[in-house]
Amino acid sequence: MDNNLQEKLHTLRHSCSHIMAQAVQKLYPQARLAIGPAIDNGFYYDFDIEGVTLNEDNLKEIEKVMKKLIAGNLTFEKYVIPNVEAQIEEFKAQGEIYKAELLEEHKNDNPTLYLTKDKDGNVLFNDLCSGPHIESTKEIKAFKLLSVAGAYWRGNEKNKMLQRIYATAFFTKEELDNYITQIEEAKKRDHRKLGTQLDLFSVREEIGAGLVLWHPNLYTVREEIENYWRKEHRKRGYVIVQTPQLAKTKLWELSGHIDHYKENMFFIQKEQEQDEQYIVKPMNCPFHILIYQSQRHSYRDLPLRMAELGTVYRREKSGALGGLTRVQGFTQDDAHIFCTPEQLVGEINEIIDFVSDTMKIFKMTFEVELSTRPDSYVGDIKNWELAESGLKQALDNRNMKYEINEGDGAFYGPKIDFKVKDAIGRTWQCATIQLDFNLPERFGIKYQDKDGILKTPVMLHRVVFGSMERFHGILIEHYAGAFPAWLAPKQVALVPIADRHNEYMESIYKKLKDKGIRVIFEDKSESMNYKIRDYLQNQKVPYVLIAGDKELEQNTVAIRKRGVGQVGVCSIDEFIQKLEQEIDSKGSFEIE
Repeated sequence: MDNNLQEKLHTLRHSCSHIMAQAVQKLYPQARLAIGPAIDNGFYYDFDIEGVTLNEDNLKEIEKVMKKLIAGNLTFEKYVIPNVEAQIEEFKAQGEIYKAELLEEHKNDNPTLYLTKDKDGNVLFNDLCSGPHIESTKEIKAFKLLSVAGAYWRGNEKNKMLQRIYATAFFTKEELDNYITQIEEAKKRDHRKLGTQLDLFSVREEIGAGLVLWHPNLYTVREEIENYWRKEHRKRGYVIVQTPQLAKTKLWELSGHIDHYKENMFFIQKEQEQDEQYIVKPMNCPFHILIYQSQRHSYRDLPLRMAELGTVYRREKSGALGGLTRVQGFTQDDAHIFCTPEQLVGEINEIIDFVSDTMKIFKMTFEVELSTRPDSYVGDIKNWELAESGLKQALDNRNMKYEINEGDGAFYGPKIDFKVKDAIGRTWQCATIQLDFNLPERFGIKYQDKDGILKTPVMLHRVVFGSMERFHGILIEHYAGAFPAWLAPKQVALVPIADRHNEYMESIYKKLKDKGIRVIFEDKSESMNYKIRDYLQNQKVPYVLIAGDKELEQNTVAIRKRGVGQVGVCSIDEFIQKLEQEIDSKGSFEIE
């Protein structure tokens, strides 16, 4: 969607949020309004409604009132507040304490109200807002209230918990229907639900929020992905390292993380006052710099590509945590590249190739976003300009489409973010490339250039998956729990037609195990059809092999494929050969 259309949709959704607030106050006059912005996929509004806990039935009632208001073809009119202090007092008198607080903050910014009027010009509703808005409610063609959640005022858990209604709006009913279908599909694919159903992972209160227990099934998936990760890194010229889980506070003071990241760090309590304090690592980068420092380097050593599957811990608000995608402890597929300025564009291109090649394996495409210098940047402005131009040059040379996200870079450097698109069209933040001129200078790392002069290398921070926890959560939803054969926790299930075929199946089981194929053969009392359905539909095993008298006599197996059904009969050796080809090709070849 182009920027102009996106802005129009944003305006439509924000206007719809005003109608929702008007409807809520019509139904619940005691409701006090907080904020109601448009967001990526819709809008929300926060309410303080004494004595009422909103539920799905309430949302249906609010929708009915909204439809009546919209049918009245109400208009939106901007109103510049002539006397701000008087308006603040009026809000307070009305009990609109949140509006009063916001207006107090913005009283020197020429604040405005937006009035909602009927066809006779009567003011029915007003909201503190900078706009813009649509002309009238006749432009609202398709909307839907989606859910209710708790939200602290200002996002601060010390403040009152409000009720947030999430909703969406589109230009057409068709667009809305498509989005609702996507939401329903997303619910089916929710990795938290599938995580329990398929016995993939858990989060226990005894351990703490956002700290994940990987069960054998999901760890098998992770092990396969890590094997790919290590093999590809070595092939692409990386060295793989491992670093400690904690370090003295002085390391994080030197790196600058204490100044910029303190609220997200876990501190280890001193036993004695004279003991040095330690911090559980939130980042891997300072450790990699220390490894670089351990030897002298010349330009001939560069680029030095250093990678680690490094587990880090970052303190997050408990309300922001959930499943695998929002955690406090996670493993980054981290890498840091030390290079000369002349090598910068080439290294960025190598990383983009790595990301592209990897996402193709999972049948994912991606969008690219370039984030530039924030207001709170550190370092030399000239280095920032050089870094941003290097990133742009790499993207432009490849004719890649990308959005520029002004001012959203890290404090130490600009970045390229890759937002992968899953099977139902949702985008997820995964891979990142970040330039850093700051840390190399803080640590004083050098290389000897061709001219004999010691110079500071450029440092690139880079992840392909992002965090292993988050990426596996995305994968569960992308595949709806039905992992391809190379990743599947159990690749094959064996089902004999009768007990007399068990011995034959035992020989097949042993043959598959000897080949390293993950196979399941259980002595269950259920019927054959139940077993087949359970393996393929509930446990989502890619292949079920069935054998009866005919298969035993001919030394064959009948093959059922998940999502397809029966695909034929062949010898076990032929099946193994085809399955190994599918596993080795990571799904580019499939048994038909």
